[in-house]
Amino acid sequence: MKPRDIALAVAVAAAWGVNFVVIDVGLDHFPPLLFSALRFLLAAFPAVLFAGRPPTRWRWVIAVALTLGVVKFSLLFAGMAAGMPAGLSSLVLQSQAVFTTVFAVLLLRERPGRRRVAGLAVAALGIGVVAVRLGADGLPAGAFGLVLGAAVAWGLSNVATRQAAPTDTLRFMIWVSAVATLPLAVLSLIVEGPATDLAALRAINVPAAGALLYVALISTLAGFGAWGALIRRYGASAVAPFSMLVPIFGIASAALLLDETVHATDVAGGVLVIGGVLIGVLGPARPVDTPEPAGRRLDRVGA
Repeated sequence: MKPRDIALAVAVAAAWGVNFVVIDVGLDHFPPLLFSALRFLLAAFPAVLFAGRPPTRWRWVIAVALTLGVVKFSLLFAGMAAGMPAGLSSLVLQSQAVFTTVFAVLLLRERPGRRRVAGLAVAALGIGVVAVRLGADGLPAGAFGLVLGAAVAWGLSNVATRQAAPTDTLRFMIWVSAVATLPLAVLSLIVEGPATDLAALRAINVPAAGALLYVALISTLAGFGAWGALIRRYGASAVAPFSMLVPIFGIASAALLLDETVHATDVAGGVLVIGGVLIGVLGPARPVDTPEPAGRRLDRVGA
């Protein structure tokens, strides 16, 4: 990967790491499904009114909206609201890199190569080292399962984004956000109830509003817009390992801003995560070409 693309991937990882602290602040005020619905509402409107048509087929917009917007963030926010700390949530969620690679191999026939697989294995080991203490802290198994389910959904959305190959990832994320807003709002009304939602909206304050703006504009539009562009350029299995840097930023920011304790296993696991990412991305990786339409491939064969 080019150095500037590596820097962009690291910057997205940092923004997403801090995002877990911001989510924690938002969940202190909003119920999880309403928080997620408002997040995508702000990311979509009014931008969608000026965005033009989606830069890919509607089926891919809907697929990413459901897997990323509805399923992933509903499970993540619910897991954090149920007791998963911000730092550890950022860690568990990054198991999506493993799911992304598996889905990319099975569904897209990507071949990640030995170096990348080795780096992914080292980074996954680092996540395992940090995750050893989950049970010792008495964390609820249900909350852990919800965040792990969010990781599976994120892996699927990465593969769907790669297959969509949108020509404009920012415009793509605007439409994804718009499509995700309605089902999330309906789920919130059904599960959390109109009275709970209305009370949260009436009592909104500056920290809650700031959390909404961060998760909508920085984490969603800017973050996923850049992430989607990198996936389109290099392939899902090449970009996914960078997400393993997210828990490093997440754990550090949670320790600094939320006073969450950092254990020795967090440090040891973090070293393995960073080392694994470097093993996977500092080799002679080349961008993955976007598949040609079938007609053009047949024309070239006929020639």
